[in-house]
Amino acid sequence: MYEPPPFREGERAVQHALIRAHPLGLLITAGPGGLMANPVPFLIETGPDGADRLRAHLARANPQWRELEAVAECLVAFQGPEAYVTPGWYATKRETGRVVPTWNYATVQVRGRPRVTDDPAWLGRQIADLTALQEAPRPEPWAVSDAPPDFVGAQVRGIVGVEIAVTQITGKWKMSQNRPEADRAGVVAGLQAAGIEAVAALVAARSRP
Repeated sequence: MYEPPPFREGERAVQHALIRAHPLGLLITAGPGGLMANPVPFLIETGPDGADRLRAHLARANPQWRELEAVAECLVAFQGPEAYVTPGWYATKRETGRVVPTWNYATVQVRGRPRVTDDPAWLGRQIADLTALQEAPRPEPWAVSDAPPDFVGAQVRGIVGVEIAVTQITGKWKMSQNRPEADRAGVVAGLQAAGIEAVAALVAARSRP
């Protein structure tokens, strides 16, 4: 990933937070079947050894799991908040006119060694953990145990698990850090007026010295 220094985000905790807030990653492989990409929800965790890993599951009918068995490395891209930035928000536009549109975004890319499993205990933990994470904010969370065991068992037989040992994780927060202070303030105000609060907050946070 192209990472100019002002936009580079190397803090592991910040990278993990984006993955947890936006867990639907794009799983990318380049195996015997050629380039392949599928959106897949992931969990990220750090083991006792301090190493990170991603966990997910795919439908057994999805051919990408066989691609994962055949490759030594895969890539997962996670997309965080993003927004178009119009030059009309820049003070520089009024001063010189020498401005162009851009796009602000936060993203994390993970490379790692994949392992495929159909172990029922692993799969049971995977779907329970993923469900619990997504259901936690709800007033009446649904749990896997709410469904009949035979139904859950049939569903589990229709999936395969994927565990990716992380070898590299990179983050990029492109949030107008390369613009003058007055331009950044204009971007924040413009995004807030457009109701794009998540990106506005990130631009404001990244504008601080």
